[in-house]
Amino acid sequence: MARPQARFVCQQCGAVHAKWTGRCDGCGAWNSLIEELPREGPPSGLAKDRRGGRSLGFVGLIGPSQLPPRGLTGIAELDRVCGGGFVPGSAILVGGDPGIGKSTLLLQAAAAIAPPPEQPGARPANAAYITGEEAIDQVRLRAERLGVAKSAVLLAASSNVRDIIASLDRDDAPALVVVDSIQTMYLDTLDSAPGTVSQVRAAAQELIRVAKRRGFVLILVGHVTKEGVIAGPRVLEHMVDTVLYFEGERGHQFRILRAVKNRFGATDEIGVFEMSDRGLIEVPNPSALFLAGRSTAEPSAEGSEPEGISAEHLSGSAVFAGMEGTRPVLVEVQALVAPAVLGTPRRAVVGWDGTRLAMITAVLDARCGLSVGANDIYLNIAGGLRIVEPAADLAVAAALVSALTKTPVSADTVVFGEIALSGDVRPVGHTEARLKEAAKLGFGEAWMPVRQSHRSRGADAGLATIAIGHLSELVMRLSPGCVPRSRRLIEAAQ
Repeated sequence: MARPQARFVCQQCGAVHAKWTGRCDGCGAWNSLIEELPREGPPSGLAKDRRGGRSLGFVGLIGPSQLPPRGLTGIAELDRVCGGGFVPGSAILVGGDPGIGKSTLLLQAAAAIAPPPEQPGARPANAAYITGEEAIDQVRLRAERLGVAKSAVLLAASSNVRDIIASLDRDDAPALVVVDSIQTMYLDTLDSAPGTVSQVRAAAQELIRVAKRRGFVLILVGHVTKEGVIAGPRVLEHMVDTVLYFEGERGHQFRILRAVKNRFGATDEIGVFEMSDRGLIEVPNPSALFLAGRSTAEPSAEGSEPEGISAEHLSGSAVFAGMEGTRPVLVEVQALVAPAVLGTPRRAVVGWDGTRLAMITAVLDARCGLSVGANDIYLNIAGGLRIVEPAADLAVAAALVSALTKTPVSADTVVFGEIALSGDVRPVGHTEARLKEAAKLGFGEAWMPVRQSHRSRGADAGLATIAIGHLSELVMRLSPGCVPRSRRLIEAAQ
């Protein structure tokens, strides 16, 4: 029997080549082709004769169906991101930067599902943690540090997928299985190294198959590349039911768990955690955490500035009332506008879309008569949170105008609204939830689109709503002595 023909697979995009070349024709990556030998025989146990297939029993769209049951982990933030808990038989892929806390979070979740045996009302051990990167003693040291060493979690250290499946493919399989990480798993039927495209794809496929058959929740930990995406073939994210990204900066104590794919829930939910020496702690009120340490000094009754703090130091900041899924979150938008030293103005953006910042700057220049674009602009979302909704346009514009005119926005004011290219402020959704969250944290005023201020319940929430119909009205509030060009044209037309 002839030896199977070798092939070369790109480790970046998965493209297959008949011979080795220095550059992949599919994605253009250099030195990414690895030789792999295909598996002998028909794939997945299929017979060569395909005429013996079974006829499918088709059903209609309407029929008796049951919602998939969910199991709560005891970690409310994790349950929120997953759509209300884990669905039996589902596969979850968790990715994040090295050292961000993926293993810590999953070990805490496994310990919450499998409490200590001596705990009153405790359930039998039904969570397993399989590591391919660490030894058993290392996992035990982490469990001791987290205070969950007495939990009835089953530990194992193995990278052989065949051995793992033999241990899980049984009637008394655990309800939750964590595999850390999928890049370390390998199948001995493939002649490629662990972490390659073929090994990651085949190992994940075998593990997901046994999870669906036995009905346990499978959580796969995935490494990320320098671009921030999960390493391995892109098909890996299509194979699983849920893809979660664990985000955060090592300099901050905040960690954000974000869902980018979820077949059993919403994809715009986030869970907020705080890293401590005892592991990850849930943050039930992230708005108070993101606004902690914010400079909120107000002028004294005589009109003088607070001692040691000037209006210039307090300018360039605005509080944005945003939405992350069904949860309102208040964050601080910080801006700094400085004269451009070089010929080309510099733009530095952290936590927001740089393209949208360029659009807001152009609207301020063209529609409001300001000269913002000629300066260096630095924009930052405090706390490490990344904002993606366009409702932050008005808050960003308020921070920019405040930094340019050295006029601080009132400390008890929240701002939200979308800005059009004409300078009009467009309405956004979830107005009542934003206002209630702001009132709960002690804010007294909200700058919002004019068409929403009339029908909103800001008065019921205890807030005074200020209608902003055009961006020039925002400039007038922050700089009363400045009458923008667009404002003069509007008044002349009226």
